[in-house]
Amino acid sequence: MTFSSEEEQIKRFDEDMVAQDYIAVLRALIAKKSIFAQQVGLQEVAAYLKEIFIKAGAEVELDESYTAPFVIAKFKSQNPTAKTIIFYNHYDTVPADSDQIWTDDSFTLSIRDGSMYGRGVDDDKGHIIARLTAVQKYLQTHDDLPVTVIFIMEGAEESASVDLEKYLEKHKSLLHGADLLVWEQGIKNSLGQLEISGGNKGIVTFDIKVKSAEVDIHSSFGGVIDSASWYLINALTSLRNKDGRIKVEGLYEQVMTPNQRELALVERYAQRSPEEVETIYGLKLPLLQAEKKDFLNRIFFEPSINIEGITSGYQGQGVKTILPAEASAKVEVRLVPGLEPHRVLELIRKQLDKNGFDKVELVYTLGEMSYRSDMSAPPILKVIELAKKFYKKGVSVLPTTAGTGPMHTVFEALEVPMVAFGLGNANSRDHGGDENVRIADYYTHIELVEELIVSYE
Repeated sequence: MTFSSEEEQIKRFDEDMVAQDYIAVLRALIAKKSIFAQQVGLQEVAAYLKEIFIKAGAEVELDESYTAPFVIAKFKSQNPTAKTIIFYNHYDTVPADSDQIWTDDSFTLSIRDGSMYGRGVDDDKGHIIARLTAVQKYLQTHDDLPVTVIFIMEGAEESASVDLEKYLEKHKSLLHGADLLVWEQGIKNSLGQLEISGGNKGIVTFDIKVKSAEVDIHSSFGGVIDSASWYLINALTSLRNKDGRIKVEGLYEQVMTPNQRELALVERYAQRSPEEVETIYGLKLPLLQAEKKDFLNRIFFEPSINIEGITSGYQGQGVKTILPAEASAKVEVRLVPGLEPHRVLELIRKQLDKNGFDKVELVYTLGEMSYRSDMSAPPILKVIELAKKFYKKGVSVLPTTAGTGPMHTVFEALEVPMVAFGLGNANSRDHGGDENVRIADYYTHIELVEELIVSYE
């Protein structure tokens, strides 16, 4: 089997007029901000997607029933017995604010040194356009598709897919019974293998607040008066062991133990290592789990509690000698199968009370369940075999990922085998500065999706 080099793939990309036409579309799409967290551009971008897909020949429905519009684009096969594949994607992105460093403007698609940069180029606008390109390339040489192809695109994925379950229920008759659903994205790992996965972690996020007094107090009373900041820090510390495990009674008893196939897939294919993480992020603190087996088990099969941010007291120039009267933190728990968001928050509330921190207030902000597959469904096995023809280093098959997404919501609604693979790389920097994809990976993804369509002939 002959595999193309990176240089050959870039050349093929440059000479492919369909791909080049759609890079112009991707450039326009990235330039349009669509950030659910800031309520920016959702209607505009959804309308632009409708325009793109209608021009491509799809039947498009733009459902604006809830905050973030839901876009359904259907390329219907004329074969009455044709099966259906669904591409799930999202058009919202995280912000790209001044706290991140970008070489070029974050909302301008820039191309340099064999890579493309821009907010959403990997997560997830680049995947939408690459997959649409694949459909168009097939139709350029065929009169009809051998399989009905449906794109569903939501606008709140980065905020726990608010209202997605309502959209899915509303359009269930159209979407239920598909042969396969291809998930939003995926990466080629550091060994050059395409990661093909079938699950993700869930999440519950919440604010934790403390008000210790009516006003800030002179810090000369620090030896006899507890401040909101110390109270909050001690409350947070009481929820986690030094090794990173969560200290909440009853939590781990609810965790669904992975089966033997899931364990075997991670042991065989998971390439993320303590050393790789240290290198990618330039870690200054020691790892909580340095032994690889424990490291992988924690990432894939165990929950974690994380502090997203802490706010308290004076942050201006110089000093202000006070005991802060108020303190707050944004906290998340990454969930695995067996853990339900609201139930986890109830257990945390009980634990804080037991630990003596009944003065903290917990405010639920968002949550979604986790999902995990053992990757044995026939349509998924077909994808695995197809991918081997495009990646010289082979594939890495994983039952879940460490990231979070609404897979559980989609599976509960549609009951369809789901598989994730994509065009990212081990250092695509999703959610960070200089988010990127390699051009060769982008074009190989187009080829693989087109081959998936061909496989239904």
